[in-house]
Amino acid sequence: MGRIVEAEAYRGPEDRAAHSYGGRRTARTEVMFGPPGYAYVFLVYGLHWHLNLVTTAPGAPHAVLLRAVEPLEGVELMRERRGPLRSERELTNGPGKLCVAFAIDGQAYGADLTREPLYLSEGLEGVRRPKVRRAPRVGVDYAGAWAARPWRFYDADSPFVSRR
Repeated sequence: MGRIVEAEAYRGPEDRAAHSYGGRRTARTEVMFGPPGYAYVFLVYGLHWHLNLVTTAPGAPHAVLLRAVEPLEGVELMRERRGPLRSERELTNGPGKLCVAFAIDGQAYGADLTREPLYLSEGLEGVRRPKVRRAPRVGVDYAGAWAARPWRFYDADSPFVSRR
């Protein structure tokens, strides 16, 4: 279990950084065109899985990429999956790292995120509310002006954020 501490928004067809830019509808992006609450999981460079949450009504392919999670429970299992680390913060401080730690891969594509085994829930009691900060998104320089949009949101106090 973990708490999301960093995410990036992607605004569908008009956003040059989105996989659905220009209304691109392929087998890979199909789940984004459906209802909200489902997982859009894709492979980056043939190496790293990334998890997005589909967020908008059917036909509007908007999504939010999970960039970092603060691990709360099951940390030993996450360590086993990730292997040797230089520091504890590297466990889940990036979209590919968190997918390895939580064993998320292509099988989670299209998963209903309101049900187990992979699901989102309300905040936990006793977990502090974050100081949310905004910044430009990471790794989308090819998108021109869209890359500079402050659509990366992160907990300013979390050591698990991928980049400051």
